[in-house]
Amino acid sequence: MEIPVRRVLCRRCGKVKRESLDFLSNNPFYTKRFGFYVGRRCRASSIKEVAKELRLDWHTVKELEKQYMREQLRRAGTPGPKIIGIDEVSIRKGHTYRIVVSDLVRHRPIWFGGADRSEASMDACYKWLGPKKSKGIRMAVMDMWKPFYSSTRVHAPQAAILFDKFHVMRHLGEALDKVRRSEYGRLSGKDRAFVKGQRYTLLARWENLSLDGRRSLKKLLAANKRLNTAYLLKESFAQLWEYHREGWARRFFDHWKESLKWQRLAPFEQFAAMVERNWDGIAAYCLSEQKISLGFVEGLNTKIRVIQRRAYGLRDEQYLRLKILTCMLPEI
Repeated sequence: MEIPVRRVLCRRCGKVKRESLDFLSNNPFYTKRFGFYVGRRCRASSIKEVAKELRLDWHTVKELEKQYMREQLRRAGTPGPKIIGIDEVSIRKGHTYRIVVSDLVRHRPIWFGGADRSEASMDACYKWLGPKKSKGIRMAVMDMWKPFYSSTRVHAPQAAILFDKFHVMRHLGEALDKVRRSEYGRLSGKDRAFVKGQRYTLLARWENLSLDGRRSLKKLLAANKRLNTAYLLKESFAQLWEYHREGWARRFFDHWKESLKWQRLAPFEQFAAMVERNWDGIAAYCLSEQKISLGFVEGLNTKIRVIQRRAYGLRDEQYLRLKILTCMLPEI
């Protein structure tokens, strides 16, 4: 397609300028419509596959996709979140982390950045939001990482802090697995056969197990008293999230902690001490108006890992940032 482009002499500055055509992308060899088509294809396929299909250079496809994603963010506008989710994501080996902040009402990531998962990196997010929008945050959902808590307390002191129950239950699952490993090391002979290979069976919820899994679990719990006690404690703790009043939740936790006496389950005692230290953030879930869906943050982490795996790792951090911030936005 050949289009005549007019060149005009500017009377103000005396320079020759070229006519601007709205339907062209930043790359003058392609229209915006074609660039948006490439961007939509890249949402479900890798750059290499799209470049091969459209017979374009790999770098051309990447630049067109970045233009598409920037336009998505422009149309989405600047967020003013009321409930945020905070988590970290690993971008490469060697404990290299970045922080992801999500809007849990609109179900979309709104900020990706920082140099690590320190308090200074979290401060950068609140600086980007600005004091006015930071004061509008009603709740912050996070794991029990102290820098996230400290930064939120400074920049959004009015926000209720809620510790993500998925992270709390993960710590409980790790305590149960430590008991399983200690029992495997203590036993010998035929008794070991009941414990070996049962890690998933013990950590999974009963309703998620297959028929064979339930049979194996029954046989294991009948053969080992300590694992039976640990498993029942793990299953019963999930009742904590069903209470709507903090007083009843506290009473349940005190009874649960009391049942640990004389059980010789050191990992569970350490877990109970951790819950005690972070009780305020856990008890916030009991308020009825705060019964929000907490699975979005974990689901977003899974989606980010899929993006990284599809590209066999991403070295361009700016490109990764655009992919994460637009992965939940509608197509254009």
